Amino acid sequence: MSGELEQPQAGPSRAGLNLPNPERNQTGVPGEVIRRARTQGPTSWIQKVLEQITDSPLQSVTPSEVVPVAVLAVQRYLLEGEPRDRIPKPPFYCYDVTISDGVYQEKCYLDPSLNFLVYKNILKVGIEMKIFRVSCLYNEKRLGQGILCIDNVHCGGTLDTISVETPFRNSAHEEIPERPLRGGKSHYLALWNNEDPYGDIWLTNKQPEEHNFNNTRIISLSHLEMTWNNRKNFPALLVRILHKSRLRYYGKPDKKMIEPYQTFLEVADSSGTVSVIMWNALCPEWYKSLRVGLVLLLQDYSVKKSYPFRLHPLPVDPQIKLISTMEVCLNLRDPPNNIIIIPERQVKPEWRLPKLNHRFVTRSELDNMAEKQICDVIGILVFVGRVQRSKKKENREDFWSYRWIHIADGTSQHPFIVELFSTSQPEIFENICPMTYFMCTQLKVVRNNTQVPKLLYLTTTNESRVIITGHRGQLCANDSKVKNLIRWIKTKTDSGEKKNAVIGGYYPFPPVPETFSKYRNSVKVESLLTAISEVRKEIEDLQYREQKRIAIQGIITVIKYIPHSSATENASASETFQNANRPSTSQAAGRESQSQERDDKQHQEDGPVSPQCCQTTYTSLSPTKKKRIVQGPYDKLVPVPQPDFSSQTKGNKSGIPSIFQRRESVSTSMQGKARKTISHGWESQLWREKKFGLVDHLHYSSVYPESIPRKFTVEHKSFLIQQYNSQPAKYIPPEERPPKLNDFKSARSLGHFEVTILGLNHEIAIDVAFLPMYCPEDIRASQIDTLLTCMNYSCVYPQEVNGNERVPGPRAIAGDIIKAVTELDRTHVVCILDICNLGNNKVEVCLHKIYSPDNIY
Repeated sequence: MSGELEQPQAGPSRAGLNLPNPERNQTGVPGEVIRRARTQGPTSWIQKVLEQITDSPLQSVTPSEVVPVAVLAVQRYLLEGEPRDRIPKPPFYCYDVTISDGVYQEKCYLDPSLNFLVYKNILKVGIEMKIFRVSCLYNEKRLGQGILCIDNVHCGGTLDTISVETPFRNSAHEEIPERPLRGGKSHYLALWNNEDPYGDIWLTNKQPEEHNFNNTRIISLSHLEMTWNNRKNFPALLVRILHKSRLRYYGKPDKKMIEPYQTFLEVADSSGTVSVIMWNALCPEWYKSLRVGLVLLLQDYSVKKSYPFRLHPLPVDPQIKLISTMEVCLNLRDPPNNIIIIPERQVKPEWRLPKLNHRFVTRSELDNMAEKQICDVIGILVFVGRVQRSKKKENREDFWSYRWIHIADGTSQHPFIVELFSTSQPEIFENICPMTYFMCTQLKVVRNNTQVPKLLYLTTTNESRVIITGHRGQLCANDSKVKNLIRWIKTKTDSGEKKNAVIGGYYPFPPVPETFSKYRNSVKVESLLTAISEVRKEIEDLQYREQKRIAIQGIITVIKYIPHSSATENASASETFQNANRPSTSQAAGRESQSQERDDKQHQEDGPVSPQCCQTTYTSLSPTKKKRIVQGPYDKLVPVPQPDFSSQTKGNKSGIPSIFQRRESVSTSMQGKARKTISHGWESQLWREKKFGLVDHLHYSSVYPESIPRKFTVEHKSFLIQQYNSQPAKYIPPEERPPKLNDFKSARSLGHFEVTILGLNHEIAIDVAFLPMYCPEDIRASQIDTLLTCMNYSCVYPQEVNGNERVPGPRAIAGDIIKAVTELDRTHVVCILDICNLGNNKVEVCLHKIYSPDNIY
């Protein structure tokens, strides 16, 4: 019943219950299932389902009619407020899914057994979905209150457009701040990590304000350090923000805490620098408004002994004392804090507040910097990689989000290579693109001069901040190194910058050491080697955009070169899934009609995934069956028999083995051109002997559109940024009909290879992709300077040649690679594989390095 104003209870809760407006709180109850439609108009499927479950004596029902609905939002939160006698077990996070039937929108609770659909990015915004079973979760402490739960779904394809103008059936779902359906006063988190502020609880409206200091007593930090133990009340602090950390979320299901966040500010006055810790609900109120360089007046704070093991960032001025014995705490309560941003025009010279001093280094200077040194860099982005994720801890649901970027500053032929983790600045992290001025602070040097090639890159720290053109902040135009950068940029032509701008794709970095013994010492994993029988589970356990590196033992038995060309790009990306993701030939042939049916449907927005693979019914009643989704129905398909490469032209008018024939979907003229280029391949005698008796054959040699780095074009900036970002939590209508990712030119001039690795026991084999990066102007391979490393580091870069010397072409390099592999015939090797879940049942498995017996130790 609407109109109830009690405090929120455990179980299904009222969205926006914390709003002080009682009239708004009376307008509706989220998930109220007993209310009937009051207006005449189009029939709402959502309303019919709610009435059906209300009239049914059963807790869950199958809708009398199943119609497609659109997914408008997938939002994550921590389930809080459960009874204390119930110990929470994983999953800790829950998901609310907002659907639309064209008449109403409804926010529904996703049964936790279906969470894996979100983990794999199968259930995502913008798709069509059918719901086959629903239930109602009632709040037993409220009359007539409940929420709609989704128990069984069928995820379909991506819709061209979805109307976001349809109203919510329950007006309480539109209240601000937006609250989850369950969990009391909890709030929504970012969909893919916990560091990014997400939702309307994060305010940005704090502005500087003039302050009358006549009656304000101020204490210096050094004086506070000497006297804080003997004080109960502390005078105000007048300080400048020198560093600001990313957010730390420490929420746990068994603790009822409102906005459990923490962030560190390093602040300073003329006498010293100290850490200020901002806690809990104060973070959503102030975090996005505070930036490095602002002057703050802090009153009503508390002081405590500092944590002894915390690493402090280096002070901007080495002459300023680092105070590490105490910490200043800011909390919404105990005591309630008073924070004032002082406008810069009111700052007086006699206060002697420290200025911001950046530690800018040029790329040429980086070569001489020591391991773990801290620096700031500025330049122009020339490569922006896709967003990827890595687990913080095994068997946990928390991830880091990161991407690799390259920054050029004109002082070296090599760029800065930066491992950019999320800095709690999603408005920047999700919008960076090539050809953008870019500044990043507090980067740590990572280097290893003892491995080949020498390892050198930068990685973000807890205090790193990012500034790009078009966002609030200064690019330090008065700094001499910044002036030199601007001068260099002006000398570059627009066409040259555009030519070298690359976005997305598989990025094989950092390279592994040249010997396996060094690799073993460099990784921190419980088990160094993965049995080939365990690879499938490793892959299936990956979540969306999670990337891992594993090592397996085996024997290279087959390698096939698939050239890159305008004639084959679309086909290879769309066909590889059908051609390569097939089981071993030990299964009976005879399913070619199914293969042809899939070919007719191969050109889809998400690349080489057929409708049968992504439109799969998932139910909460069979948790044991939900895991096998990586290969889907293709586990039952049968391949075209592999030809004998020793007689490639026998019975073939084109002179090309049948396995390399292009499909009829490619135009005749383009097809003929492509056929002339596909002639490289090798199959060992051992493979001919063993392939029909395999116990299992894993097919992961697919190369998807997302795996290919693309030439960046400003005209389609928004589309390319979206493609290589993480899936958003809320649907964003496209401005116009978006292009296909395959329509954009590849940044690689060399094709890819399909490599088959046979297990040491000759029972299991796995097909993987090898994507060497070969392009004369490919700066991403700038650290690779010998052709010999092509099979070691997934990068091929031509050796320096004289003016009259010809650079070897892709076909010649492909031949050299295949020749090198043939020399490993019947040799036990260790293969380093990069595995990544691209979402929507697409898995990328790329060969990164081969350790032969000569370089094991």
